Amino acid sequence: MTDIYQNIVDRDRKYVFQNYTRQPIAISRGAGAVVWDTGGKEYIDCVAGIAVNNLGHCHPAVVEAVSRQAAELIHVSNLYYTHQQAELAEQLVPRTGMDRIFFCNSGTEAVEGALKLARRATGRTDFVAAEHSFHGRTMGALSVTHKLQYREPFQPLVQKVDFVVYSDVESLKDSVNQDTAAVIIEPIQGEGGIRVPSDEYLHSARDLCDDTGALLIFDEVQTGFCRTGKWFAKEHSGVEPDIMTLAKAMAGGLPMGAMLAKEDTATRMQKGDHAATFGGSPLVCAAALASLKVMEDEKLVERSALMGDYLIQGLKALELDRITEIRGKGLMVGVELNMKCNSIVDHARNNGVLLNCTSESVLRFVPPLTITKEQVDRVIAVVARGIKEAE
Repeated sequence: MTDIYQNIVDRDRKYVFQNYTRQPIAISRGAGAVVWDTGGKEYIDCVAGIAVNNLGHCHPAVVEAVSRQAAELIHVSNLYYTHQQAELAEQLVPRTGMDRIFFCNSGTEAVEGALKLARRATGRTDFVAAEHSFHGRTMGALSVTHKLQYREPFQPLVQKVDFVVYSDVESLKDSVNQDTAAVIIEPIQGEGGIRVPSDEYLHSARDLCDDTGALLIFDEVQTGFCRTGKWFAKEHSGVEPDIMTLAKAMAGGLPMGAMLAKEDTATRMQKGDHAATFGGSPLVCAAALASLKVMEDEKLVERSALMGDYLIQGLKALELDRITEIRGKGLMVGVELNMKCNSIVDHARNNGVLLNCTSESVLRFVPPLTITKEQVDRVIAVVARGIKEAE
């Protein structure tokens, strides 16, 4: 370990809340799908800030847009109009198929807004969410997040929630009723282990909400912005929600989130019902506008689908007994093992690849969408060696 690294660790341990389990490296810079630590070691980044850096690290177009905007106007609050926010809304609303947008700073804030809107629009307080779901850690978002480890220390939470079996139609039918304000679903579960539901499940959720007057919320915080080989994961099934949440890759690495809704739902939110001081600031809107242009110009939807298929086929070709399932869409891929995968993560890091383990036994691959075939080949080779060593 370098003196620089140890100095960072010592200060972190002295001054920062110790609520993160950090891997034993400090990242100092990044470019494309690669990052370097303080000792100069290079890593292919298959975590990408947890599906944030879809464009890769420090994309020149985003760097230029942020630098230019920072010299002009950074923040004024939502007491005033800015052209950057209006332009971004004009681009995102039709692209998502929604009618109105509320800007905030993170995925969990977007979910909080969605839950409040669902209550306001329906006058109901009960929610239905899925087992293995993850929607955030603030009190409202936490109440629809399934993992007991996250929920239990903070109970009682703020609303009644029924958790149903993910991708199980009958489980949904047993829970959605006239008291349900909304059903909230990740169209592909991320933290829950890259679980892909059937189209029938998502269509059934839509039908049940229509029948009972409940709203359907799609949490696309992790799946949005080309990650799954579509602009948004809802496009795989063709199901349209009443409300959707976005964040992560929205602004090229800067913190930004959004809640969007159909017109008849959005208009139920009145002046003063909700707000965000920093939401949609000129700086992050400039970054998001630049990011959208890069996604279009570099055809990252198509690239995500192509490279995701290349990654999945390469992983399947390993034919290792420890691998029980490979699943995902685009460059959102999970490899389930019949063992805990922390040792594989350690092996990969030691050999120049950053991965993370979710749901204890699932290796999650969410690299920048700009990753090359040569880099994917190297990642697969490192993971294969790690699994074989674990055996």
